[in-house]
Amino acid sequence: MNTKEVLITEEGFEKVKNELEYLKAEKRQEVAGRIKVAREFGDISENSEYDEAKKEQAETEARIVKLENIVKYAKMIKKNDIDKDIVSIGSKVVVLAMDFDEEETYAIVGSTEADPYENKISNVSPVGSALIGKKIGDVIEVAVPAGALNYKVVNII
Repeated sequence: MNTKEVLITEEGFEKVKNELEYLKAEKRQEVAGRIKVAREFGDISENSEYDEAKKEQAETEARIVKLENIVKYAKMIKKNDIDKDIVSIGSKVVVLAMDFDEEETYAIVGSTEADPYENKISNVSPVGSALIGKKIGDVIEVAVPAGALNYKVVNII
């Protein structure tokens, strides 16, 4: 990860810190224990338990490094700093998908905490970037692979 600042909400920052703490305090010990047990099975050259544990250890350490960089370069978006009159990172925005006549609520977040399953969309995603800077009543058109979708900003929470 480079030294570019990481935009993140207070909620997202807390999640990152909690995961980092868990990985360092518990997961490392758990994986080290699995490696120790797998070594006791004998020849490690053909020991699938050992190989799996070492793979998990590498993945855990890589995740720790990634999370430490997020914490190190975090630029926190505080709830009190979020303007309710204009869509920005940290905003929750209710939009009307005009092509389907359906309302959706999205949280606009930095790319590190985007999760479409939780309706958290990145500020650099097509919909997120189109919504940034818009006000209630504004209509946007977003290019998607199937064509274009039209959204109307209904509310900013």
